[in-house]
Amino acid sequence: MEAGIKTRPAIIGTGSYLPERIIPNRLIEEEIGMPYGAVKRRTGITERRWAADHEATSDLATRAAEKALKDAATGHGDIDLIIVTTTSPDMVFPSTACLVQRNINARNAAAFDLSASCSGFIYGLSIADSYIRSGSVSVILLISSEVKSRFINRSDPSTYMIFGDGAGAVVIGNGNDESGILSVRVSSDGSRSDIIELQGGGSRNPISDVTLKMGLHFVKMKGGRLFKVAVKKLYEEISDLVKENGIGLCDIDQFIIHQANLRILQAVAERLGICEEKIFISLDQIGNTSSSSIPIALDMAVRGGRIKRGDLILLAAFGGGLTWGSALVRW
Repeated sequence: MEAGIKTRPAIIGTGSYLPERIIPNRLIEEEIGMPYGAVKRRTGITERRWAADHEATSDLATRAAEKALKDAATGHGDIDLIIVTTTSPDMVFPSTACLVQRNINARNAAAFDLSASCSGFIYGLSIADSYIRSGSVSVILLISSEVKSRFINRSDPSTYMIFGDGAGAVVIGNGNDESGILSVRVSSDGSRSDIIELQGGGSRNPISDVTLKMGLHFVKMKGGRLFKVAVKKLYEEISDLVKENGIGLCDIDQFIIHQANLRILQAVAERLGICEEKIFISLDQIGNTSSSSIPIALDMAVRGGRIKRGDLILLAAFGGGLTWGSALVRW
């Protein structure tokens, strides 16, 4: 690459993996005494996937990575960097990214994890975008993988009924003048970190009989507050992104927004004044898969023909931290 010339990064391959185990709404409704159809009415979710007992986050990530690499016609030895976004890693350390590196034998790659809750993929995309533009690397494997089912309290409907497991991956390389990542934005607000959190297992609340009895190793969520803030921030983030890039909402061919809850997606669409058909929906069949929801939905949309070459795609996410972000991609 000539000095001073920057390249535009592009997503050159996508892949995803969903566990085989299906958890239908009926099972949850019967277990916690909810009326039939209540979960679908409250969330838009019909079923979700949970990892098998022998599957961990790195296993799901590896399966998604292999599919993305095949789609991109990229060899394991060509990968310069592996980024895994997750809040449900195999273990505290080594990183899940290093375990994936081992699994796929990507010996030439550096590897690290990133934690930004449901916004993780957008944060990872921001880092990958900067790396490619700097010229320091050429090929990045970005994976978002979650096994949130291991951190769910089955007596808490607010989390039990929404979370699913899965992994999505993209290969990011050099694009061209017609396609690529046009813009990425990320933000956070730590003053509202208590809205959704998992307190146990860290240095603040290390595992003990007390933390186990208090249920600190389960995800806890203040759903009402989260809904209001999520709708507001997603609306503002999407509006700011299109304004910043000098385009209108009508120019976007497909919106892929974090698949948290159908009511959130509908509320965002209403505030933006866009038809719901422009927002890709995958949560009805797989639930809320946290940071992996966007790359899974992206892969499904590409393979299902909803995204075509030349389309303008807007990605947006909101999650714990609080964190949020967005990206504009020309396919």
